[in-house]
Amino acid sequence: MDYLSQAYAIFYQFADAFAFLTLSGLGLAIIFGMMGVINLAHGEFIMCGAYVTVISARAGLALPLAMLAGTLSAGLVGFLLERFIISRLYERLSDSIVATWGISILTTQAVLILAGPSIEGIKTPMGSFELGGLSFSLYRAVLPLIALGLLAGLYWLFMRTRFGVHSRATIEDARMAKSLGIDVRDIYSRTFVLGAALAGLTGALYAPTMTAVPTMGVAFMVQSFVTVVVSGADVMLGLAPAASILAFIQSALTGYYGQLIGQIGLLVTVIIVIRTLPTGVSGYFLRRSGRKQG
Repeated sequence: MDYLSQAYAIFYQFADAFAFLTLSGLGLAIIFGMMGVINLAHGEFIMCGAYVTVISARAGLALPLAMLAGTLSAGLVGFLLERFIISRLYERLSDSIVATWGISILTTQAVLILAGPSIEGIKTPMGSFELGGLSFSLYRAVLPLIALGLLAGLYWLFMRTRFGVHSRATIEDARMAKSLGIDVRDIYSRTFVLGAALAGLTGALYAPTMTAVPTMGVAFMVQSFVTVVVSGADVMLGLAPAASILAFIQSALTGYYGQLIGQIGLLVTVIIVIRTLPTGVSGYFLRRSGRKQG
């Protein structure tokens, strides 16, 4: 492989890793950043979206509609979970961690019993293209664009809508927001449903690229947590830079030294960032902005 082909491969791997990290972390980042709830069932929402997408597509539904069904199903599960369990655990971080961890285990085992160790997958759409003598999946090349589009959509939602204003007020000071007439419980409920639906969308988008198994959420869970930790509390500010940094490290090391070294480099980068930037990438940007304004 010549240098140009290797550069193409590394760039493709970077874009693919960026999409995976961003899409995996979106739902978790919103729920944690806005509500302070560490949702250990995040991977199971992703698994729900993937399973419903595969089942719907195999039943004859067009793939975009099957993905929509997977997204909505995860959102519905999130609504029920928030209404009957999570809503009783706000401001009880340890209890919410244990509860969502228990839900994760129960869900995984229930799917294993009901659907078996795996289900027959669906074909990856769009075919492939050649670049520098190498063949790449066109569908996976589109996923980074979808990730960027979702980030732009969420920015508009939280910066340009009434819900976004109320949400940001709730993040800053929930008690003050409540005293001003904002229905904080309703904001929390909508936020959790949005995070669950985004997780379901992630599973739906990746359903054609991998085998749907009950434990598939674990792979997404690890990546989403490291991305959220590096990004910090401000989702809109930190998620894309964090995903870009981690994707660059992972893709470069994977391209030159293999997948194992790429994963090790990813985790080492997370450790270094946590040690040097305790508030994450977004905290660093906010401090720099404050210094300039001062």
